[in-house]
Amino acid sequence: MKHLKFKVSILIPMIGIFFLIWSQALCAQTRVTYKSAKSSSSYYQMAVQIAEAIKKGSQSQIILTIEESQGSVQNVKEVAKRKGNYVFTTPPSLVKMAMAGKKMFADKSPNYQNIRSLFVIPSLTMHFVVREKSGIKTFADLEGKTILIGKGSFGAREAKKYIDMFGLANRVKLVDTEINNAVPALKNGQIDGFATAGSYPAPNIIEASASSKIRLLGFSDEQIKQSKRTKLTIPANTYSGVTQDTDTMSLSVGAYTTTSMDNETAYQIVKTFWDQKQGMAKSNLWWDAVRIENLDKLETKLHPGALRYYGERGVIVPDNMK
Repeated sequence: MKHLKFKVSILIPMIGIFFLIWSQALCAQTRVTYKSAKSSSSYYQMAVQIAEAIKKGSQSQIILTIEESQGSVQNVKEVAKRKGNYVFTTPPSLVKMAMAGKKMFADKSPNYQNIRSLFVIPSLTMHFVVREKSGIKTFADLEGKTILIGKGSFGAREAKKYIDMFGLANRVKLVDTEINNAVPALKNGQIDGFATAGSYPAPNIIEASASSKIRLLGFSDEQIKQSKRTKLTIPANTYSGVTQDTDTMSLSVGAYTTTSMDNETAYQIVKTFWDQKQGMAKSNLWWDAVRIENLDKLETKLHPGALRYYGERGVIVPDNMK
């Protein structure tokens, strides 16, 4: 009995030490909220990949919690009430609008001035997808056809803009409903095509090309210039049955935070992202298109922690981002 008591007397302090170390390890973790996109979108998938990569690269010291979002406008608007480690994705143009208090950001929250950039992610790429049986081969052939554009999304606004811009205003029947309905509606012949904005390869278009014969509509250099977007070429065979390159419009997208994030956390997130990017590209091709040289596309000032990392890498940072 004395021998047993001796063992127990040793064991209890050891258990206490274990739990102390365990609790300290938990406390050492940095938790970050990452506001992304709709769960059905490619950008939500990217968010999950980033979270896994940063957890792995930081040895679980930084944990990202992914939150679904209704879109980039919501992501930016939440800066008005969010505190702490909040990261969100959006096109740089919306950050500029928020800082200027324009349009949907007329509330002019002073917190918008605290937005800082971190790193670039794959661009929003415009896709016009049509059924091969529809007979549509060029953008002009959309006249008289039924196209689903996705309710309230960036892609819907872009699609409507191009239809009006390129001479088809009121000549195309636009179905304004959730983009999730596009693939089954295309497969069942309820629509002739759909328009969506996302990085390539886009999961819903992969699904569409697997179940139906499709075409991607391309644009001329003149049309792309007129759109005031960046030209991007979707390579042949990105989608099943699409055997030619497709030139289309794209819009830069970035990951942003605010000055509420401390410098060390921002530094570690940015460093880990770039350290892990090559590994992410092995699983998903859209990361191949992300280049550190495109940092200037973010336009907004970098978070000081991010600026430190890019300085160490020798990346040329524009003066307006310092």
